[in-house]
Amino acid sequence: MSKFIVSKFGGSSMKDREAMYRSAEIAKVHNSHLIVVSATYGTTNQLVEISKVAPIADWKTCRKIFTKIKDRHISLAKALEVDQAAITDIESILNELKTLAKGINLLKDCSPKTYDSLLAIGERLSSRLFTECLVQVWSEKRVSYLDVREVMITDQNFNTARPLKNELRTQCQRKLLEARHGHQAFVTQGFIGASQDGLTTTLGRGGSDYSAALLAWACDADVLQIWTDVAGIASTDPRICNEAVPISEITFSEASELANFGAKILHPATLLPAAEVNIPVFVGSSYDPKSKGTWICEETKSKPLIRAMALRKDQTLLTLKNPKMLQTYGFLYSIFKVFNDHKMSVDSITTSEISVAMTINGQLNQEISKEFLKDLRDLGDLNVEESLSLISLIGNKINHTPGLASRVFNSIPDINVRMICLGASKHNFCFLVNNKDAESSIRLLHQTFIGQL
Repeated sequence: MSKFIVSKFGGSSMKDREAMYRSAEIAKVHNSHLIVVSATYGTTNQLVEISKVAPIADWKTCRKIFTKIKDRHISLAKALEVDQAAITDIESILNELKTLAKGINLLKDCSPKTYDSLLAIGERLSSRLFTECLVQVWSEKRVSYLDVREVMITDQNFNTARPLKNELRTQCQRKLLEARHGHQAFVTQGFIGASQDGLTTTLGRGGSDYSAALLAWACDADVLQIWTDVAGIASTDPRICNEAVPISEITFSEASELANFGAKILHPATLLPAAEVNIPVFVGSSYDPKSKGTWICEETKSKPLIRAMALRKDQTLLTLKNPKMLQTYGFLYSIFKVFNDHKMSVDSITTSEISVAMTINGQLNQEISKEFLKDLRDLGDLNVEESLSLISLIGNKINHTPGLASRVFNSIPDINVRMICLGASKHNFCFLVNNKDAESSIRLLHQTFIGQL
């Protein structure tokens, strides 16, 4: 029996006729059993635009966005020369989109439930078209369309639904039996699911990778492939540092840190289901499938001190000071209760005898509410600093390597470091700098730790 392979293709891999045929050939060459696809490039953004415009604009404005989505997918269907049954399905989904958009426009409201149904349209369109494309390319295999909502059962937390993993596994083991035995390949959607009542849900932006990993876990897959528009993971963002080098292998722990602290190539939650049962993950380019790409696995042959660097801009530093913290208990609990009540998360934290400094991903008046800050001010003197960047050095034995901090800060002697977080993870050393110094810091650090390899 051949290895069970789950292949996920992103929006750029669904961009047009040529991209779809390239992706179909990749699925065929690798003998993929389950193919998970994102919406065609740019479609999700247009659907989000409808959700924002429809409640406040007239129908004519909304119709322009709808027409762009419709024309693109009808043109793509014709370019792929799909049969009439597929055209009928595409038109039916587009009519559903039009009905949703009109409803939002008439009610002047887009509820979380409606929002999920709206955004799910993108993946439903692309997967239907890609199924027909794969049927043409892979005549030796029986290819079928699978509505992922039949297996990806979630709670009803619309926009950021949580998969019910036991139900997911049960449905996958039942409905994908033919794929397991190699008789059939299925094309399905990332990003979306359905509640136990059959209501469409989404796993949040970037959730297509996570969907693929969940499906790989539920199917007991041997390999998960993530096909994007770049040839694997690099040592840092090549747009920032020309000396960035490709990474051939990286551990789950390192890759998770990299994703959590700003690397764009993977959704932070992607690796959790795969790591849980040790499913190797391959990241490669659908535009250059012969490139080596990156393997993510439990253990790697090499374990460099610094393997990669990540940058996350526009961070906010909150420093809370209160002398009552000294030799008392429960103060940190009070702080974290405020974070919990406002559904905010802390990225990094350091403490002293009477103060706590914490970083948050986002800026005031955007992700950070005035009510949240008010509740923190009730606990002490609060200082808020914006326009900061979190730099993360990802590697191995970071918290047990003498002289590392000295090498880091000697590399950036003229750059002010606002906060340091070291010791919580053996894979990560992170600190804050001003936004204006962030990219030059990455280049200098890359030259010191990776450029010499």
